[in-house]
Amino acid sequence: MRTHPTLDDVLAQMGAAGRRLDHMGAVEAGAGNISASIAAGAEELGLADRFPQARPGTELPLPAPALAGRTVLVTGSGCRLRDVAGAPEANVSAFVVDDGGATGTWYTHPQRAYANPTSEFNSHLAVHNDQVEHRGVGVQAVIHAQPPYLVQLSHIKAIRSTKEFNRRILRWEPETIVQIPAGIEVLDFMVPGSQTLMENNVRALRDHVIVLWSKHGIMVRSDDSPLAAVDKVEYAETGAMYEVRNMMAGGLGEGVTDAELRAVVEAFGVDTDLF
Repeated sequence: MRTHPTLDDVLAQMGAAGRRLDHMGAVEAGAGNISASIAAGAEELGLADRFPQARPGTELPLPAPALAGRTVLVTGSGCRLRDVAGAPEANVSAFVVDDGGATGTWYTHPQRAYANPTSEFNSHLAVHNDQVEHRGVGVQAVIHAQPPYLVQLSHIKAIRSTKEFNRRILRWEPETIVQIPAGIEVLDFMVPGSQTLMENNVRALRDHVIVLWSKHGIMVRSDDSPLAAVDKVEYAETGAMYEVRNMMAGGLGEGVTDAELRAVVEAFGVDTDLF
């Protein structure tokens, strides 16, 4: 009995997620990237049918021993996420991780539109490895994007802390706290692709499903699918949109008060320590 999604299903989800993020204005041009970790190998997924070029012994950007024998699908550097749905083989590749996690077999298509996986591959791999190591997840989707309202708010120093940022974006729709009970962890600006960002991102995603990279973007994870990850982004970005619009209106909106949010938390049995 198969316990993992099919390769076709995961690629279709990555494509649909890319298009939705594009519609949100969160992945301009070649910005943004998507990956998915699956507890299955090349033969189980039929990788060679979609990605016939195999390069064994390819060095990974960091050791990922917990992913040994698993497959990681990832978008290519410079690829437009809006193009994944129409041409997944051209914009996505697959790695089956070797024992020890230092190398893997890299599966690609002859018509690939990239030279290398995304430059954020180190952060994706580190999150997948950490989630498998600590929680034993069978499937994990990870997305990096630049939702404009969330990023714009992160440029405002006065609210660039985890506590204040969450208060601002959670106060506009009662369902947001239900959908993102742990809120968002806010990181200070760190150089994209750096070791520092990777390490802080992994730590933050242990207790949150979304982390904000200040003045840059977000990373979100899901145990379900790429589209489920995008759903969380939509809730957070909508809250940020209301906050920005309220600022533009002179701060006239009251928002859902802390007392009202506590009532929502109690009514829905939300597991959160934010309110």
